Amino acid sequence: MKPESSIVFLPVSDIEETVRFYRDTLKLPVHQKQSDRLYIFDTGYGYWGFCQYDDDRKPLSGPQGVCLSLNLPDNEAVINKYEELKNSSRVYKRPARHPQFPVYSFFLMDPDEYLVEFQKIAEL
Repeated sequence: MKPESSIVFLPVSDIEETVRFYRDTLKLPVHQKQSDRLYIFDTGYGYWGFCQYDDDRKPLSGPQGVCLSLNLPDNEAVINKYEELKNSSRVYKRPARHPQFPVYSFFLMDPDEYLVEFQKIAEL
């Protein structure tokens, strides 16, 4: 049986800040709110779930942590998205070709310092 979609759940320190970033800044639609501490966002091809857990679970973030990537149709779309978000988000890296991989992208950091990448993967 083939899965119909995928979802990744990630711990956050402040769900309200996370919701403001993904819903209001990045404009990802909320697919489902399971509680006041768990939201699932629709990325278009899968889902990202963010949960403020009741235990001492810490975000898996920072430059050596999780990278969440969103694919865009072309390099111009990457530049346009960067221009749209650069003043309302914390930019980690400006648009550039990756030195090792066939990708043109830029990176933001969300409130928990998860890297969020907007990219165009080059045709091989």
